[in-house]
Amino acid sequence: MALENLHKWAFLYFSPDFSPENNTVINRNIAGNCEFITIGFDPKAKTDGTIIETAKKLRNEGVQFIELCGGFGPTWTTKINEALDFEIPVGAVTYGPEFRQQLFNIMN
Repeated sequence: MALENLHKWAFLYFSPDFSPENNTVINRNIAGNCEFITIGFDPKAKTDGTIIETAKKLRNEGVQFIELCGGFGPTWTTKINEALDFEIPVGAVTYGPEFRQQLFNIMN
């Protein structure tokens, strides 16, 4: 089985008052054969279905894997993997316990 070259991936993150409609950026390499998509969400998006809808759309558009910012945590990493039927890898950035309180203070 031949390895598939990386050509499209995404990073999802949280920031206050961000939305996929206003905070999606697509970066392409100089050859134009690799896309990196970043999409911002307000932390409140955890309750409105937008995150799952966006992940499904990305998968359907050929994204090969999705990385999540640490604010998603293990529960949302699992929810997104399950919603995508584990068809593409979904992983998360993590921080050690020494930074949890600092991050909590910044994000809340």
